[in-house]
Amino acid sequence: MKNNSVHEECLYLELSNHTGDKILPLHTSIVLFLMSYCDSTSIKVFLVPNEDIAGGPLWKKEALANIPISILSQQELPPVVRSCRLPALVEKDGKFCRAGLAVVLRHIIQRTCDADCNRKDVSELLGFKKTCLKACAEVSQWTRLCEISIPLAVEGFLKNLSDQRAAIPPEILHLEHKLREPVRVHNDDKIRRQKLQLLTKERKEDSVEKGFERSLGCYSDEGADTTRDLKKENKGTELGSMELRTALSKLTVEQVPAATSREQSCIRKVKTTDLPPLERVFAEGLYFTLTDVVLLPCLHYFFVSLGDCRGEMLKALPMLARWYQHVQEVSGVKKAAASCGIHLLSLPAPLSSAAVLIPSSCDPENEKAETTDLHFRGGPRPTMNKLEEHGISAKFTSHPCPSWSLDWRNLPVAVNPIEGKLSFERALRKQQQLDNIISIVAKLAKPGDTIVDFCSGGGHVGIVLAHILPLCQVILVENKEESLVRAKDRRDNLSLNNIWFVQANLDYFTGPFEIGVALHACGVATDMVIDRCIKALAAFVISPCCYGFIQNTIKPTFPRSQKFKSVLSYKEHMVLCRFADQTAVQLPPERRIIGKKCMGLVDLDRACSAEECGYTVYVTSMEPDSCSPKNNLIVGSSSGHCLGVTA
Repeated sequence: MKNNSVHEECLYLELSNHTGDKILPLHTSIVLFLMSYCDSTSIKVFLVPNEDIAGGPLWKKEALANIPISILSQQELPPVVRSCRLPALVEKDGKFCRAGLAVVLRHIIQRTCDADCNRKDVSELLGFKKTCLKACAEVSQWTRLCEISIPLAVEGFLKNLSDQRAAIPPEILHLEHKLREPVRVHNDDKIRRQKLQLLTKERKEDSVEKGFERSLGCYSDEGADTTRDLKKENKGTELGSMELRTALSKLTVEQVPAATSREQSCIRKVKTTDLPPLERVFAEGLYFTLTDVVLLPCLHYFFVSLGDCRGEMLKALPMLARWYQHVQEVSGVKKAAASCGIHLLSLPAPLSSAAVLIPSSCDPENEKAETTDLHFRGGPRPTMNKLEEHGISAKFTSHPCPSWSLDWRNLPVAVNPIEGKLSFERALRKQQQLDNIISIVAKLAKPGDTIVDFCSGGGHVGIVLAHILPLCQVILVENKEESLVRAKDRRDNLSLNNIWFVQANLDYFTGPFEIGVALHACGVATDMVIDRCIKALAAFVISPCCYGFIQNTIKPTFPRSQKFKSVLSYKEHMVLCRFADQTAVQLPPERRIIGKKCMGLVDLDRACSAEECGYTVYVTSMEPDSCSPKNNLIVGSSSGHCLGVTA
């Protein structure tokens, strides 16, 4: 077992209310429940009362039996934490922060597994390939539903307990519909064949029993009927729990032997499409994962709040009631819940998923109505011609510093992008890309400014900026931990003191800053960075990437600007985005020219959107343009001028 005291971390959780066994917000309850499940003791926990609870009742320390908790005011938070939404977890140096529910939960799991490699029940929470809730909520509807929408919906429901006849929140109904979808898990073919073998065995036994009863003839009595019914019930229990046994066996160090031997040849020959479906056991299908940990406190408090109406309400939520009972069968769940003051309910016996009527449309909220655009014409040329007819064409401003370059040979080795595990050729192109961005940022920056490198990856931009602008504070924001760890190692080699690291989705970084940068922000990430900069009234220097991944999301919708919306439909704008990705060097020159024009139009739309918010914006190309197929730069400032260049 590793010594965790050397790597001591502090966890900061928001406290908005606590009455009885409820700790709000639900994000706080979820984190504490996971810590109890993991028996995590190496992390210091601080509750931070928000303004709503100021002057309210003092925190009862005995509310949590196994987790020591301290109270801390918002003014006492470390500076990097004050730039993030809670929950947030900070390393002892105070410069590496993990923020956001999913990021914090995943880190607690990883820390537990690092300390004890035998905690299979904990490691399996991360799911297949350790991807459970890894996709950020800005682009993943499932992560957003579990991490944000469900907790907020339940909190809203709890605030209105006076009306127990209130309608079930649509987010809860949406989750109920999601649980009715077919189960898809890795290697499910094998499990479904085992289920078919059990079904075949059951049919054979039934046939033998019926023949035996016929041979008894008139000797069959009421006792025989009772015995037959009991056997039938036991068989149903054995079959119905096969998925549950398979799921629970994943959580133990010693794997439970398979319920059946190798399939018979007749079973192996059955087509996959003819195999029986699997019954859903947990939220993501067959296995208990972090998603179930997140949902349990939320759904528990929701069920408790239903009071006398619970029985009636649960008729509309059979899959959630069934899930709630299954979760309680996981070893350690009841103990962890009890230590957090969560007294789990005993609901009526759950129905088999086969007994739940599944409507033809399982997800009415998420149905996308097919809109027909009578004026739509496919291909980029008709779309570009339509824009030109309205006086809109791609415009590229001359680069303000085309020949500017850092003296890479005289910079410390750790500043060079080759330290970020790149090949020599890629590192050279990365140097040219950095020259383009840093030349503009260096003109914008003033001593004391905070510069945020969004989607920072391994810190290629941020580390160079921190080195050449020692009087500025640089913050790297990235949701991939392994990338930030590489950046932190490079920072340590350079002994830089003006750089912070924030592992979080964009929404969880809320601090003030003067300049935002992003090199090759993928798809809608570019639009989210621009929106974040506009909200902070900060300048921005952004190189977009992956135009083909652009699509309407909860926040950015396309076209972005009113200027483009008045001309193009969403479908036509998507044509531009798809062809904007066709700029690779191996493509024919004429196609790359069209791709570059489409890139220019998509980024012009982004620039116009920022201009409608009072910004001065221009789009330019990196020099030389061979440094990247995605060589556009969008530069904007709210101060009425932008390096003296007019868009």
